[in-house]
Amino acid sequence: MRFFNTAGPINPDDHYYIDPLSRINIDDIMFLIEQKKYFILHAPRQTGKTSCLLALMKKLNKEEKYACLYVNIEAAQGAREDVRRGIKAILSATASRAEYHLQDSFLNENFNNILTDSGEDNALNQALEKLSIHLKKPLVLLIDEIDSLIGDTLISVLRQIRSGYDKRPDAFPQSIILCGVRDIRDYRIHSSREKEIITGGSAFNIKAESLRVGDFIFKEVQELLTMHTKETGQIFKQDAVEEIWRLTHGQPWLVNALAYETCFRFKENRDPTRAITLDMVKNAKENLILRRETHLDQLADKLREDRVRRVIEPIITGGMLTSAIPEDDIQYLTDLGLIRRKPSVEISNPIYMEIIPRMLTSTTQDTISQQTSWYVKQDGRLDMEKLISAFQEFFREHSEHWVERFDYKEAGPQLLMQAFLQRVVNSGGRIEREYGLGKMRTDLLILWQYKENAAESKEEAKPKIQKIVIELKLLYKSLQQTIKDGVRQTLAYMDRCGTEDAHLIIFDRTEGKSWEEKIFRKEEKSDGSVENGVREKTVVVWGM
Repeated sequence: MRFFNTAGPINPDDHYYIDPLSRINIDDIMFLIEQKKYFILHAPRQTGKTSCLLALMKKLNKEEKYACLYVNIEAAQGAREDVRRGIKAILSATASRAEYHLQDSFLNENFNNILTDSGEDNALNQALEKLSIHLKKPLVLLIDEIDSLIGDTLISVLRQIRSGYDKRPDAFPQSIILCGVRDIRDYRIHSSREKEIITGGSAFNIKAESLRVGDFIFKEVQELLTMHTKETGQIFKQDAVEEIWRLTHGQPWLVNALAYETCFRFKENRDPTRAITLDMVKNAKENLILRRETHLDQLADKLREDRVRRVIEPIITGGMLTSAIPEDDIQYLTDLGLIRRKPSVEISNPIYMEIIPRMLTSTTQDTISQQTSWYVKQDGRLDMEKLISAFQEFFREHSEHWVERFDYKEAGPQLLMQAFLQRVVNSGGRIEREYGLGKMRTDLLILWQYKENAAESKEEAKPKIQKIVIELKLLYKSLQQTIKDGVRQTLAYMDRCGTEDAHLIIFDRTEGKSWEEKIFRKEEKSDGSVENGVREKTVVVWGM
């Protein structure tokens, strides 16, 4: 039985898959190869770059016009600034791949001598020259994980490739594709030898194009899931398919991980007669986040970088990007797959939107001493008055201390509130988040599962969902205007979520203002007579 792939390149015998060559513009690539161009193929991690390269190699070698060789040079990362070690690792990997993919042992028999005779600063150039002359067909070289290299090792590789460019195709590869997470123009390479920063564009100024492997479109997500149905008979309900799309926006690893979690990790769902439902997908999403799979852990690691923080922080707070944020930073996050730029700059998908605040506050959640049982009423519902009042007291006593712990200090109040809520809600519910540039707020929806009181009947208690809307705002304008805007936004969010339980939290960070002025609770009511049949609604406003 095949399954959904979440680790490494696809294997058609083992995995459901979308044809890798359909995910890249193969006509453009063939055109560039025919024109003897050197170019870039890039995409975020675990989106299928390696599968695309391997499929391209297979296609070119089958057509027999070129000798195409794929090589992964990630092993050279450990060499770091040791150029000789790095070049030797690359030569060894290239020789091994030539023997495996092309059944040619020439480089394996000669690369050590080439390194000895030419030295590390020219050995790669010489090896590619000799291999190109040796082969009977023009060489097309596909170099994967180029941006795993560091410092002078990376500079040396780029410059040695560039220096042989004029010898193609008779004595150097006809075409070279460099593949990594980012476009080479975004590289800022620290050279220990030259004591300066070298840009990728200057070290490799022969780049003709920069192509990107895209995410799945909705039709491809449907196609992937349908493969499982055809092979096993297990169907995905339409709302489950739509939820997988909504949560992932087609990010390939997330699509496969959600589908695998739902169909295979839930043991009861290995029974193909069980249809995959919306609730199963939502539970699978929670499991992925709680386990912090490798893909999501790599995401957390990037959040520590200053250039990532400069873009992500205003998105969390609902603020605006300032003109001081370089365009390169925005492009960097786009290349990493953290954000998308159209129709506006926002987090790439709801799963990333969910996990970013959790990862930024994971330590805080673990150290906040709050127990869920303190805030559960006798009927099983959450006591939101008691919960938010407790946070109000907690924030007054500890906010300065806790917010200082965050790298994202501007978003500290919102993050602290979310950590507090997550600590309490984890035991019986979940929090859905919405935030983005220019919203000037963070929208939270708590979904709390409880059982209605069935003591008076002999029937088993039925599970119900309590929905609570919480809107977080920083005080920018006057308090009166902030409350007016916030209540209007909260009422709209209540309507969309289908609940009448709503709280507006306003964080006042005005220096010199007393806590007595900042801390308050009041109720704001909507005008139920505005529209026929619309009941009056109440929003509880809390000052922090």
